[in-house]
Amino acid sequence: MNKLLFILISLLLLTFSSAIAGLHFGPAALSSNQVVQCLLGSCDTQISEMVIWQVRVPRVLVALVAGMGLAIAGAILQNTTRNPLADPYLFGIVSGAGLGATIATLSLGENLAIALPLAAFLGALLAITIVLFIAKVLQRMEQLLLTGVAVSFMLASITQFILYFGEPFATNRVIFWLMGSLSRVEMSNFYVIACVLLVTIVTIIALHRHIDALLLGDESAASLGVNVDKLRLLMLGLCAALTATIVAYCGGIGFVGLMIPHIVRQLIGVTTLKLVIGSALIGGSFLIWVDIIARSALADAEIPIGIITSALGSIFFLFIMVRTRNIS
Repeated sequence: MNKLLFILISLLLLTFSSAIAGLHFGPAALSSNQVVQCLLGSCDTQISEMVIWQVRVPRVLVALVAGMGLAIAGAILQNTTRNPLADPYLFGIVSGAGLGATIATLSLGENLAIALPLAAFLGALLAITIVLFIAKVLQRMEQLLLTGVAVSFMLASITQFILYFGEPFATNRVIFWLMGSLSRVEMSNFYVIACVLLVTIVTIIALHRHIDALLLGDESAASLGVNVDKLRLLMLGLCAALTATIVAYCGGIGFVGLMIPHIVRQLIGVTTLKLVIGSALIGGSFLIWVDIIARSALADAEIPIGIITSALGSIFFLFIMVRTRNIS
């Protein structure tokens, strides 16, 4: 227990220090003293106030909740499907949300306040529905991951087809957005993602023992009184809603939900409650640092964060596959 408490406190400190560090990086050079003064409400210049409160604070907070949400979605998908390679990106949720958001962006232009997250959610829901339908037809729920990969490619191809015939300026904007970026986030985006994240966490906490029962197998969980199909559908729906909301505002950020839960299992454990708390803290910190790298690595340009997470995630994915094969 003491070890667990020490790890949790360390992760809380890591998350807090990561958020503070995120406020110090960016194109505008601000000293630590200027950042602290602005956080205390006494910025020395109007430019410093604008940079901190209108650009960096929203960006850090959105990176925090987006990283938390993607990591938690991955953790729940892995536990409910008992597949260590499960991830919102590989289940087609991100591609589906991207398709919905692309259609909304090209159809509605700038009038996207409510339409964008709604369209992204409907796209994610479409992806999940197709995956579950195919898995049900095949009568093999363990094939969810492979089905998700196939659906992901299918929906991504539809998105590319739509972009090919789209208006050039809007298409370029969507392509950059699909790579994942926090360059245009606002505080209102943080509030929306945080609300969906809070509902997801509260639901998971309320049902964490039922989710743990799924780790024993469907038959064992059913014998303990768990409605396996309804619970799995509920968790998939929550993951779809959470991922779609994040994709709507941040674009396609892959593999966070794959990597972070595996790291947390090594540090804390496999049970749902520990996994979700650890994934939230490490996932939030991870995405903040990825965003710091994205806007600091190049002097005159910003790297889309989806490129960085995909590069890291693909290597991690191969590592997990090799490790899983060796264990089996």
